[in-house]
Amino acid sequence: MVAATAGCSSTKSSGKGNGDVELVSSGKLKTCTHLPYEPFQFKKGQKVVGFDVDLVDLVAKELKVKQEIVDTPFEGIESGEDFNINKCDLAAAGMTITPERKKKFDFSDPYFDATQALITKKGKDFKKLSDLKGKKLGVQQATTGEAYAKKNAKGLEVVQFEDLGLLLTAVKNGQVAAGINDNGVLLDYIKKNEDTEVTAEFDTGEHYGIGVRKDNDALLKVINKAIKDAKSSGEYDKIYKKWFGKAPEESGQ
Repeated sequence: MVAATAGCSSTKSSGKGNGDVELVSSGKLKTCTHLPYEPFQFKKGQKVVGFDVDLVDLVAKELKVKQEIVDTPFEGIESGEDFNINKCDLAAAGMTITPERKKKFDFSDPYFDATQALITKKGKDFKKLSDLKGKKLGVQQATTGEAYAKKNAKGLEVVQFEDLGLLLTAVKNGQVAAGINDNGVLLDYIKKNEDTEVTAEFDTGEHYGIGVRKDNDALLKVINKAIKDAKSSGEYDKIYKKWFGKAPEESGQ
């Protein structure tokens, strides 16, 4: 599904106290993600910005390199294939840590709490999935939202979309009666799209992590240090407030 990036070679960056961290391209920390997933990662003009982008910039700073974003289908990230072909060093894509994914690649310590939520056009009285019986529910493929819908959505048609943007457009134009995805992105979306609303949240207890190739312990150590230091210094809260308009209730999120 995804093609190898030509010319990838393993290089080393030995930032102070970081040991030898292998990078796929010299002087760059390549981050696989799938756009758009606002406010975690999305294009603003020609630049990719967002919460995850700012967090990974701290990792790049530790390594004394620059972050480079690689926009790629989420299936390649979620399957671990992007790591296998050296397409990127890490994946930061608002990605939930799951046992199935941990079999394919390793995760950093959790850096964000999430849960699934239901988005509809304003005025629709859909408070739970059973309210959608006989209707269409949109999901983003290869996500935990899709997995939740398949397990819990009885008597309705689940419609799969390649990315979040297509899913949200389908909700707005009535192609589907509702959509399910992570609460962070949906709550951000309705702020700018007042004809939509989040009508329900489902307590799935999810945690986001940054993905790395299996046994890439040196890079994982740097990522975990960057997350821990950001939380201790208040930098995490600053980045959180920048993208969500308020500080997290607990800095140890």
